[in-house]
Amino acid sequence: MAGRKKQPLAVIQGKGRSNHLTKEEIERREKHEQSMKAKTDNIHPPDRLSKKQKDRFYELSSQLLDLGIFDNLDVDTLALYIETYDNYVRTIRSANRITNKDMDENFDEYAKRMRTITQLTDQCRKLASDLGLTITSRLKLVIPQTEEKSESPMAKFLNKRGNSG
Repeated sequence: MAGRKKQPLAVIQGKGRSNHLTKEEIERREKHEQSMKAKTDNIHPPDRLSKKQKDRFYELSSQLLDLGIFDNLDVDTLALYIETYDNYVRTIRSANRITNKDMDENFDEYAKRMRTITQLTDQCRKLASDLGLTITSRLKLVIPQTEEKSESPMAKFLNKRGNSG
């Protein structure tokens, strides 16, 4: 039986389940996670991408960088996602050009294209999830907050009264 995937410390803390970790364990995990972060100084689309694909690469990588979930190690995965998505679009267009008459005469060709579309869809979905491009994959992340937490209404009330607890 396989165990659960190890979750980042921020995810555990975000779920409010860090009480089973000692201070030493938390510190050790924080150091380990910091050492595993890659740099973001070399994020450029691979040369194999077309001009249109490179524009899409810059658009997506910029948004992922803003979220703090993209680094140099993700460049090839994003490029592969963009290439796979473009192949998906081309295959869909190709399948849509097959008329009912053509389909009756050459159903095998249409079926091949539909199988390819299914495979490309699955691959796109997996890559998008790996990169945090889907809402469900982003909801699983706990993105570090850059702003200070706002005070709860009760804390504000107590501070106004002069009682801090």
